[in-house]
Amino acid sequence: MRILVTAPYHEQGLHELRTYFGETIYRPWKQNGMAYSERQLLDLLYETEAEALITEHDHVTEKVIQENMHLRFIGVCRGTPSNVALDMATRKGIPVFYTPARNAQAVAEMFIANTITFLRHILPGIDWLKKRGWKEGAHTAYLQWKGNELAGKTIGLVGFGAIGQLIARMVEHYPCAIQYYDPYIGAELFPAYKKTTLEELFSTSDVISIHLPVTEATRGMIDGSLFRLMKNEALFVNTARAVVINRQDLYEVLQQQRIRGAILDVFDSEPPDELDYKIIDLPNTLATPHIAGATFEVEDHHVRIMNEALHDWFINKNRKADRLANKEILTVQI
Repeated sequence: MRILVTAPYHEQGLHELRTYFGETIYRPWKQNGMAYSERQLLDLLYETEAEALITEHDHVTEKVIQENMHLRFIGVCRGTPSNVALDMATRKGIPVFYTPARNAQAVAEMFIANTITFLRHILPGIDWLKKRGWKEGAHTAYLQWKGNELAGKTIGLVGFGAIGQLIARMVEHYPCAIQYYDPYIGAELFPAYKKTTLEELFSTSDVISIHLPVTEATRGMIDGSLFRLMKNEALFVNTARAVVINRQDLYEVLQQQRIRGAILDVFDSEPPDELDYKIIDLPNTLATPHIAGATFEVEDHHVRIMNEALHDWFINKNRKADRLANKEILTVQI
């Protein structure tokens, strides 16, 4: 099988693919300067005569799939295969594998880092120091920038998949009380944590962190009716997807200082539009440019996860489909 790899892949991972499947052609999108467009990807697949594709951000559209129905599989090195026309792949009998939780460690670490940074006033304290704000008195900074500890806080996790579960395991030892909302996770699976309603979570948590996928049900799901339930000193964190939040409602509660603040890594428009920047520029917002999952190690993780999935499916003939995005393919002859 000739595999075209456009996702970032280290040499050991490429060697494993060659050992499992044969010829592997490596054309990472980073060398292209941007994700391959539909036309570029069509040309590349034609040029290489690839029989399978491992991608990350490239535009695997319906046309790409229709003109490459011979593909044995499509691998997507992302937490969700949102750049692939999944329905078309399923109709054409092409399994699509993905790499859930590849960035779980990175996102969980950044949640902790940014939450502590916010609670301890670290960034304004650094800015004050660099601007020579320390005029007199040994205890000036101690008094002006006194913050709060993470320990003892109640952490509310909206969505309790791999990232939410990892955050819970990390912060429970601070110690923090953990509660979560997830209709797909049974309370018996995590007896150490409290499963609760969305309304109770918003009204009783000190830090609320969003870990929702984008579906028709979750778009705009977090709105003013929930923000108004939050404690005045509560902190809102979103490192998942911006469209699950009603950003106008978020802007209003932040601008009116009805909650302590927000930590945001994702925005409705990227680059941000005018409303996004109005939120970003508020003094009680700590904003980062969609980098929660941006670590070098994430690429190592996605190579491991993808290669394990492909080995399990094609070599071991295991059809458990844990990392199969289009599970409907199991009813199709492959």
